Amino acid sequence: MLASFGDLHAFEPDDLARAVACAKGVGRVVAGGLPHALPAALERVDLICAFDVLEHIDDDRAAAAALAQRLAPGGHLLVTVPAYRWLWSRHDDAVAHKRRYTRGELRRVLRGAGFEVRRCSYFNSLLFAPIAAVRLGRRLLGREDDGTREMALPGPFLNRLLYRIFAFERCLLARVDLPFGVSLLAVARKPA
Repeated sequence: MLASFGDLHAFEPDDLARAVACAKGVGRVVAGGLPHALPAALERVDLICAFDVLEHIDDDRAAAAALAQRLAPGGHLLVTVPAYRWLWSRHDDAVAHKRRYTRGELRRVLRGAGFEVRRCSYFNSLLFAPIAAVRLGRRLLGREDDGTREMALPGPFLNRLLYRIFAFERCLLARVDLPFGVSLLAVARKPA
């Protein structure tokens, strides 16, 4: 979908993940990582998308600063990250998260990298209560699993339901910032 807006460049540090992305036909995916191994193709671009990336990087501030250096003046960074440290579960361990963020924490990371934060909103809000209840309930009852169950792809019915929930939430996000959610979305601009 992103390729329909212009030239698409992607990078991935893991060989297997890079091969899987290439096999899915998402475009050219080259070796690279944050903050110090960015590919040469990522130079003076207008938009960088980092979907669920910063939480995996040891030094998220250095990673954001490295992305700012690669943006053209006036360029934008679109970031998503998981929200709320208290929602931490074994799933976060299983997928190698280093942290979860509050809105204020994400804003501080982006501003510290020289960005103007244009928008910062929680999302995945409609599923917030059930996800929080399950994670907190498992923790209180001592019944946390190894975290891999949450990585399984949903069946067709559940997938259609989730699609409708996110489509409705997308309409909300077009009008207002959401006050809570399982994830955060930020749009930041590199000053001209």
